[in-house]
Amino acid sequence: MPTSFGAKLAKAFDSYGQLCVGIDPHAALLSDWGLTDDVNGLREFAMRALDAAVGRVGIIKPQVSFFERHGSAGFAVLEELAQKASETDLLVIMDAKRGDIGTTMDAYFDAWLGRTAPFVCDALTVSPYLGFDSLLPLMSECAERGKSMIVLSATSNPEGAALQKASIGGITVSKQIWDGLAKINRVTAGPGEQYGSFGAVIGATLNLPAFGLGEVQVGQATAATPILSPGFGAQGAELRDIKRLFGEGAGQVIASVSRSVLRAGATGMPKAIEAASAELALGLSTEFAG
Repeated sequence: MPTSFGAKLAKAFDSYGQLCVGIDPHAALLSDWGLTDDVNGLREFAMRALDAAVGRVGIIKPQVSFFERHGSAGFAVLEELAQKASETDLLVIMDAKRGDIGTTMDAYFDAWLGRTAPFVCDALTVSPYLGFDSLLPLMSECAERGKSMIVLSATSNPEGAALQKASIGGITVSKQIWDGLAKINRVTAGPGEQYGSFGAVIGATLNLPAFGLGEVQVGQATAATPILSPGFGAQGAELRDIKRLFGEGAGQVIASVSRSVLRAGATGMPKAIEAASAELALGLSTEFAG
């Protein structure tokens, strides 16, 4: 049986802390780095960002859309990036937000998480809005392969709030997704595992109680649901405030930063990552009441 994603996440946290570096090669950043907005610039950006992350963090999160915009050649760069990352001790979360049903979802699984997946990764972000239960069969396969799905629960974009705060039987959609993940993690986690293998995307800039997620701040002692949290850095949330934002659940947060470190450029990115990691570590060590 392969090592579970939850166990791999615990090792990454212990070795490097909870910071995750997003690799988001959008056009403005390519220009800022002095690179051309084509597949050559894309490859240079992606590989130098990977080099900066190795040995400084335990997790990276490539944003698939910025590779896809360059067509098949862009996807070839993503394949190369994924393969090179797999040769390090980095965990790779592919931010693709896939979600469908039946054989279509099976094909997505084969592309990203299957045994012969061309895009080698440890986890894939997915959308549950064709029905959370539509993800369950492939979650079982993930568990067997030591892989993860990280499910959109409460996102930072204002357009998502109406759906995610909607209440069914007095329980918000976000809370139902969170509860479903918590249940699956309790069932699939190995004895004594600190983290479950299936996570929730929860924006760092949100008022969690408004989404029905106030209990996230209580945390879970074992098989804790990992929280992939974008919104730190350029979007306004401060890494030093992680305990204020997530309370006792702060220890299960994968704190994602992208533009705030990528803007430092290829030569400045290593120091920017180190500064962000230090800020996050300080925030996690700080007592917060309330």
